[in-house]
Amino acid sequence: VVSALGTCLIQAKRKGGNTVSFYSLRQPQGVVEKKKKASIYELRGKIEKMNVLLTRDLLEMIYGFARAIEAKDFYTGRHVESTARIAEEIAKSLNLPKKEVENIKNSAVLHDLGKVGIEGRILSKKCKLTVKERAAIQTHPSIAAEILREIHALRGAIPAILYHHERFDGKGYPLGLKGGEIPLSARIVAIADVYQALISDRPYRRAYSKKKALEIMKKESGKHFDPQIVKIFLEIIARVNGEK
Repeated sequence: VVSALGTCLIQAKRKGGNTVSFYSLRQPQGVVEKKKKASIYELRGKIEKMNVLLTRDLLEMIYGFARAIEAKDFYTGRHVESTARIAEEIAKSLNLPKKEVENIKNSAVLHDLGKVGIEGRILSKKCKLTVKERAAIQTHPSIAAEILREIHALRGAIPAILYHHERFDGKGYPLGLKGGEIPLSARIVAIADVYQALISDRPYRRAYSKKKALEIMKKESGKHFDPQIVKIFLEIIARVNGEK
């Protein structure tokens, strides 16, 4: 208001003599509209910056979780990025929405998060697991789901994490789901996960060759895995890595 009154005095002096200049609290419509637009652009800019920061923080959170797994299970920590890359490529080949591709990628990184709740001696055991130890291992999907349930941004990753050990023939866990009963995201992550497991050294065996691993994947099509996704997976491996 003070600056506006000063402007009026200057205008009166410029006009000379006893001149009256009027001041109104109401601004010209054009000025108001410009300010509204400027405010909208400013708000949009702030929202975009917030989204960038949130995305960055979310990614840091995800890979922080992955590092927590690595501290407990070195094998899992090493193979999550490769698993995520394969799962993402399969999802893109299926022309899934961008958000679903992102959920699948996140779930591939975090699918073994629940192993933080499993005893290290079980994870690193070189001989055959006991029935009790196997039952403990099979709780890791539900442990991960419980950890992530309260994190709104990661809820979309939970179905794949919870059901990535289900089998297409219904012989998996935790619920024994079969075929299309298994969420698509879980069927995708399952294939990427098992392939990476086969070509990695484990406490109880040496890594298979990539050729042998692919033979096993083909053999398990329609049993362990969704045959349509196996077909896409094999095409991706052949295209990206030149494997037959």
